[in-house]
Amino acid sequence: MNKRGLWLVCVIAIVALMSACGNAGNTGGNNGSNAKSGTEAVSDANSGGSKADTESKEITVYTALEDDQLKEYLKSYYAKYPDVKLNIVRDSTGIITAKLLAEKDNPQADVVWGVAATSLLVLDQNGMLEPYSPAGIDRIQPEFKDSNDPAHWVGIDAWETAVTVNTVELEKKGLAIPQSYEDLIKPEYKGLITMPNPASSGTGFLTVSGLLQLMGEEKAWEYLDKLHENIGIYTHSGSKPAKMAGTGEYPIGISFGYRGITEKESGSPVEVVFPTEGSGYDVEANALMKKDSIKKAAQDFLDWAITDEAMAEYAKNYPIVSIKNDSAEIPAGYTKNPIEQLIKYDLQSAAKNRDAVLSEWSTRYDAKSEPKS
Repeated sequence: MNKRGLWLVCVIAIVALMSACGNAGNTGGNNGSNAKSGTEAVSDANSGGSKADTESKEITVYTALEDDQLKEYLKSYYAKYPDVKLNIVRDSTGIITAKLLAEKDNPQADVVWGVAATSLLVLDQNGMLEPYSPAGIDRIQPEFKDSNDPAHWVGIDAWETAVTVNTVELEKKGLAIPQSYEDLIKPEYKGLITMPNPASSGTGFLTVSGLLQLMGEEKAWEYLDKLHENIGIYTHSGSKPAKMAGTGEYPIGISFGYRGITEKESGSPVEVVFPTEGSGYDVEANALMKKDSIKKAAQDFLDWAITDEAMAEYAKNYPIVSIKNDSAEIPAGYTKNPIEQLIKYDLQSAAKNRDAVLSEWSTRYDAKSEPKS
């Protein structure tokens, strides 16, 4: 592994350690040996004093996973738990995060599945997560999980900034395919670019926050001012810029790798570009919500969500998953060593500064955001 890859491992490990230190009443790291799940965890009745519910066969799951991923991901769950009803609430990361925070005093979700770790860190800072170590947590690499025991959150994969470019439309205009962040602020791309609003989209946030950490705050805001001049519209979805690039409505879409690759595989005349400077990223993660009553079915769901069957499905879409599997094939469209694309990125800092970053971004650029549906 090169220096950038080693940095990623170290940074996320430090995040986990800091998270552990910041939560009173929890000591030591989680190596999986004391993880509790199923009946044992429910009968333990979670340290927050929640009541155990072993009877309910209906749970509400909040997720930011892609719509077209959910059906395939859930096949193995329904095969194992055919009698459980899942109420899936799906939206972009920013909207899901805002919804969870708004429901703090009356939580509706039982489980959060595939939501940015930076968002879960914010929820944890607000005392909204119920500690729970899913069965099999010892298989999860340390840099992808909270180090508390029981864990407050567990990651499943990582996703990163990528640019989807409509080659046909750029060829018509006689323009080259941008390869870097610096290319994107060239005047010839004025009005041709779209990107997600970071207040609504996790992809938008990891891109903006990633630039702040990559360039430093002052230079990054100067860069974003210039990029803003070339932006046609800010979307409320991380996927939408890639889709709009696919149709040619806006030929350059700042999005994420998976969505650009699926656009290309579906026949759209696009290329997926990973910026030469590196990509911001985040970890898709799971957690149990703190409620008066904790359902065993919710804990069972979290157990399932890190099984080999679930991980095999995640790996079809993302080259970086939370269990070590040297033999796993890298999905088409990615570089041979995708971890090398990731920038030096501090998730804890990103979570801590989230509100300030979003406030500043909205003040400067929100006027170009599309109407909220």
